[in-house]
Amino acid sequence: MPDSAPTSEAVRRGLILINTGPGKGKTTAALGTAMRAAGNGMRVLILQFLKGSWHYGELDAAAALNAALGSSESEAIGSEPARNFVIRQLGRGFVKVGGAQTDPEDIRLVEAAWAEAAAAILSDDWDLVVLDEINYAIGYKMLAPEAVAEVLRRKPEMVHVILTGRNAHPLLVELADTVTEMREVKHAYQRGILAQRGIEF
Repeated sequence: MPDSAPTSEAVRRGLILINTGPGKGKTTAALGTAMRAAGNGMRVLILQFLKGSWHYGELDAAAALNAALGSSESEAIGSEPARNFVIRQLGRGFVKVGGAQTDPEDIRLVEAAWAEAAAAILSDDWDLVVLDEINYAIGYKMLAPEAVAEVLRRKPEMVHVILTGRNAHPLLVELADTVTEMREVKHAYQRGILAQRGIEF
């Protein structure tokens, strides 16, 4: 047994976390962590790579959270950079997959989203950056995993980053500190139950 274990301060650093797997809850878990971080006074930025055509409940929750934290509603939906809790939808909602030709506009949006994400991570303006659904963008060959890994390796020491989406790339899994795989046991969709407001969106 070593003479002295490292103190918690000695091992504090920004973490890279991945929420992946076929089960429900990857974004939800990231949002829970983001809310916890904001409650601890951390500056949180959530960039949603593919979402954009629907109004999700988390946007309204962000507005309420920012009001409680002393920020304006406009900051909550990302119209101006904020220091508390910002969600930005950077896609169009859905992309063509399964052999269909990817729309060049979706590729352009992903590239722009990644440019914004890389700048945010490296800026040291944020304590936590969530890259929501980035694993899908990588899996659909819209974004190179090597580019993501290169930025994550250069991130400021205390910046935390969470990546979500199915089929996390092995390169990023290797780089991450914590990887959680959600496993689907059963899902309401299998019984014909539609997505429920407040649960799925």
